Amino acid sequence: MKRYIFTILLLVIYFTSCKEKEEQKKFISIVSLIKKQVAHVDTSLYPIMKIITTDSLHSDTTYIPREEFASAAKDFLEVPDLSDQKVAKRYQEEKPRFDELLNRVIISYSPIDPDKEEIKKQEMLVTPSIAGDKVNNIIIIKEITNRDSFLQKKMLWQLDKYFQIVTRRQKKGTPEVTTITKVSWNEE
Repeated sequence: MKRYIFTILLLVIYFTSCKEKEEQKKFISIVSLIKKQVAHVDTSLYPIMKIITTDSLHSDTTYIPREEFASAAKDFLEVPDLSDQKVAKRYQEEKPRFDELLNRVIISYSPIDPDKEEIKKQEMLVTPSIAGDKVNNIIIIKEITNRDSFLQKKMLWQLDKYFQIVTRRQKKGTPEVTTITKVSWNEE
């Protein structure tokens, strides 16, 4: 009897440990890359310019203080962190692909069940190099749809230069409004 219980206990431990190993996903944390960028800008002397354009008709340009940069980048900082295993199990990594025209490797993450996630895609464009690969761009697509409204944010972060958010919003019975917000700090 003791031997039977011991064998069952060993089998349970074995299958539990195998299951844990299978669930461990090693995704790159886009949020940590953004946090490093924000910390860099917070300690820099770059002038930070914010341009908001609404429906291609009205444009407003302002300089923002470094203390407000993190607030301006909050849409990027609130993206689910794929290095967290609880989040990672809801996403899948698409097979990395090389774009010859761009000379970039594209690494994409998408939700396993898109209807349950607001973030529809997290993508990085990486320049391969013998000296070390470098992330150039981060692209994030967020969509929220309910009965009476639609919100889509297409977000682009050009590392060490600027970020841009294109927001399309429509409420029931009203025309769609498109807003482009661009924040730049080291753009030539």
